[in-house]
Amino acid sequence: MPLYEFKEGSSSKFWEITLSGNSFTTRWGKIGTKGQEKTQNFSNPIEAKREYDKLVAEKTKKGYELAEGQEAPEEDEDGGDSANLAKRNPELEAAIEKDPDNVEGYLVYGDWLQSQGDPRGELIALQCAAHQASGEEATKLKRQASALVRKYKKYLLGALADKEDNEVEVGWRFGFIQSARLARGDFDSEFDSAEAVKHLMALPSARFLRELTFGMADYEENDYSEAIEALAGTTCPTLETLFIGDFEYPDETEISWTHLQDISPVYKAFPRLRSLKVRGGELELGEVNLPELREFTVETGGLPLDAVKSIVKANWPKLERLEVWFGSENYGAGGGVDDIQPLLDGKGVPALKHLGLRNAEFTNELCKALPRAKILPQLETLDLSMGTMTKEGAEALVANAAAFKHLKRLDVTENLLSDEAQKQVAKLGEHVAHGNQRDDYDEDDDYRYVAVGE
Repeated sequence: MPLYEFKEGSSSKFWEITLSGNSFTTRWGKIGTKGQEKTQNFSNPIEAKREYDKLVAEKTKKGYELAEGQEAPEEDEDGGDSANLAKRNPELEAAIEKDPDNVEGYLVYGDWLQSQGDPRGELIALQCAAHQASGEEATKLKRQASALVRKYKKYLLGALADKEDNEVEVGWRFGFIQSARLARGDFDSEFDSAEAVKHLMALPSARFLRELTFGMADYEENDYSEAIEALAGTTCPTLETLFIGDFEYPDETEISWTHLQDISPVYKAFPRLRSLKVRGGELELGEVNLPELREFTVETGGLPLDAVKSIVKANWPKLERLEVWFGSENYGAGGGVDDIQPLLDGKGVPALKHLGLRNAEFTNELCKALPRAKILPQLETLDLSMGTMTKEGAEALVANAAAFKHLKRLDVTENLLSDEAQKQVAKLGEHVAHGNQRDDYDEDDDYRYVAVGE
C-alpha cells in the first residue's frame, strides 16, 4: 500500500491506496491526520487493477511523490496490467489442447473463467457465439468481441500491447490468440523479435497459439538467430504453422542478406508442427525430425550442400508438400541431381503429392532425371520454375511426355525458355504452366542464372 505525499506552498497532503482482489481502498487527507477513507469494488480483479494504475498515474502527474521509505508498486513481470491475476485451469486447458477445434472445450473453460472474474471468459463466450451465429447477429457479436479486446488490450497482450500494429499482429479465435506475426516495423524501430516472442509465449492469451510468423528482424542485418533461440526456449504444444522470414524481397531486404542460421532447435520445441516455411540465407537444418509435418518450404538464394543432405535424409511420413529453392552457387548453393537422388527415389516421403524443385542451376539435368524418378508416379503437381531450363530441358520433358501426363499441374514458368521451346512444352497438355519466361538470356551463352540469387 504505497503512501504518497504532496508538499507545495501551504499544501501538505497524503494519499494512500491499497489494492485487494476486486477492490481497492484509498485514504487521503492532511499529513498528520487520519484522513478519509473510501473503498471501491469492481466486477473483477483486472478492472480493479486498471483503475488502480489510472489513479496512481493521475496522482503522480499532479505532483504527489512517494513518502520517505516507500517503494513504488511493482509492475507485473511482463509489463502488463494484470498478468499475475490471470486465472488458469490446467485440466480444462488440457482438454482444449487435446481437441483444439472443439468449441465446447472453450465454452466450458470460458464459464470457469467468468466465475473467477477473468474477462477472457466473456471474450470466449462472445467469439464462440459469433462462430455459431450468422448474418447480422454474427457481425454484432464480432464487434462486441473486438471492443472487449480493445478494452482489455493491456491485460490480454501484456508488454506487447504498446507495440505498433505493424510490429505485433494477432488474430483471435474462441477467446485466445490463434495467430501472431512479429516484425520490426521500420528502420528506426527498436522492436526486438527475440524478446517479443518470449513475451508472447508467456501470455495466457496465447496458450493455444496455432500460427506464428516472423517478419523483418532488423533492417541493418536481418538475422533471425536470436529469435529462433528465444522461440526454441519456449513451449506451445498447439503450434502447427511456423514461418520465419516473412519479408518482401528485394524491397525490404535481399534473401541472401538474411541470416537464418541453425533452425534445428525448433524441431524439438514444437514436434507437432504441420507447416514450416523459412526464407533467407545461411541456413542450417541439422537432423530434421518432424513426424507431423505436412508442408515444408525453403526459399533461399543459396542452399548449402549440408542443408540439401538434411532434406534428403529426413523422414517425413506425413509430408504432402515439399518446396525447395536451391539458388546460385555464387551465393552458397551446393549439390545437384546426384545429391537429391534419394528424394527422387521417394525415400522418406511416402505421402508426398507436391514437389517443388525450384530456383535451381541444374533444372535441365532434373528434366532428364525426372522421367525415371520413382517419386514421379505418386506426385500430383511438379514445380520446376525459377530455374535454368532451356531448350535442352524442354526437349527432355517432351520426349518423355507419357511420364508426366498424370500430373494435375507441371510448372516450368520463370525459366529461360525461348518462344519455340515454350511451344514444345505446351504440347505436354493444358496442365503445363510455361509462360512468364526470363527473356534476357542468350541461348548461345553458357552462363545461366536462377531467378533468385542475391
